[in-house]
Amino acid sequence: MRFTISGKNIDVTDGLRTAVQDKIGKLERYFTPDTEVQVTLSVEKDRQKIEVTIPVKGNIIRSEQVSNDMYVSIDLVEEIIERQLKKYKNKIVEKEQGSGNLRQEFIEKDYADSEEVQIIRTKRFGIKPMYPEDACIQMELLGHSFFVFRNAETDEVNVVYKRKGNTYGLIEPEF
Repeated sequence: MRFTISGKNIDVTDGLRTAVQDKIGKLERYFTPDTEVQVTLSVEKDRQKIEVTIPVKGNIIRSEQVSNDMYVSIDLVEEIIERQLKKYKNKIVEKEQGSGNLRQEFIEKDYADSEEVQIIRTKRFGIKPMYPEDACIQMELLGHSFFVFRNAETDEVNVVYKRKGNTYGLIEPEF
């Protein structure tokens, strides 16, 4: 694989370059040696972002991940791209298309489609009437990012959820 690594608002140090090549390089087993990989590292405030783009025969495998640590972002992006590759491989086999710059061993190997929806746990709980503001407080106390409740004003099932910037959203049914 041939890497093109660039940085926006960040110096691409040898350590970062090595981390990207080592982590994304693990995907080398899926690609032919002449595969181009474009990587852009950027910093915005305390957000460390990595964008990886891999052109594959008329398509693009792409992922972008953000965290507060660039090395964590690099780890996350590798996992996402590997998942996308397996999904893309299944589409190639289903449509019997050419594999472009993917290795033949990868195309021939079977992978379970991990993108299938699997419900692995069911919870049951009583929904008591409360106001949306109280539901937000309850959600915070539980440490969840959303909370299902019965709205005391409308007697409908609603959902409150946490948004970026410490704000909240309310989902109400529409009839």
